[in-house]
Amino acid sequence: MNKLGNLYLIPTTLSETEPLEVLPISVKKIVEQVNSYIVENEKSARRFIKKISPKKSQPSLKIYLLDKFTSESETIHYLDACLKGEHIGLLSEAGVPAIADPGATMVKLAHQKGIRVVPLVGPSSIIMAMMASGLNGQNFAFNGYLPIEKADRKRSIQKLEKLSFEKDQSQLFIETPYRNDKMLADLLQYLFPDTLLCVAVDITSPTEFIKTYSVKEWKQQQIDLHKRPAIFIIHKK
Repeated sequence: MNKLGNLYLIPTTLSETEPLEVLPISVKKIVEQVNSYIVENEKSARRFIKKISPKKSQPSLKIYLLDKFTSESETIHYLDACLKGEHIGLLSEAGVPAIADPGATMVKLAHQKGIRVVPLVGPSSIIMAMMASGLNGQNFAFNGYLPIEKADRKRSIQKLEKLSFEKDQSQLFIETPYRNDKMLADLLQYLFPDTLLCVAVDITSPTEFIKTYSVKEWKQQQIDLHKRPAIFIIHKK
């Protein structure tokens, strides 16, 4: 019986920072060993691989695309090489795979097939924002994207604020970068003045900005969040 290959969860950078400024050398070593990758965007994945391992042959890479258009009938076979003893790397578009990332389906499939899943150390904007927020790192929840429609968004924001108060639980969420300014405006409109709000932007980049203020204090601030990757965290005491 063949020894199974591993599924390596390979982190990428959150910004244009040089990979080895934020990633350990162990990530480089695995990228140099692995020639098959499951990725969300082939162009950016190849660019990352070339940056971290310049001598690696790009034509020899096997790339499997995993995005919102990929059917389950395709992905069910993506790990077949592991069953023959070949290692496969799962690359996120930014940060760590399978956290706020479609790669979670591949991790689940790997467990079902008895394939060893190996997570590698790298930057998670969710965890780094929580670390730097000063809010409740003992009890927090990530909520993904909030509704776009105004009434639904208002209800969602107020529901998370109430949940935070009742459970003493920090609530994290994200927004499409070009709608960040609108998100901040909605938070300042719908949250109580004493609710704490952390805005973490451009994490690990030279323009990194992470601040926690009360909603009342935020109303005195001026910040441009347009098209800047951001994490929002609220906590109501």
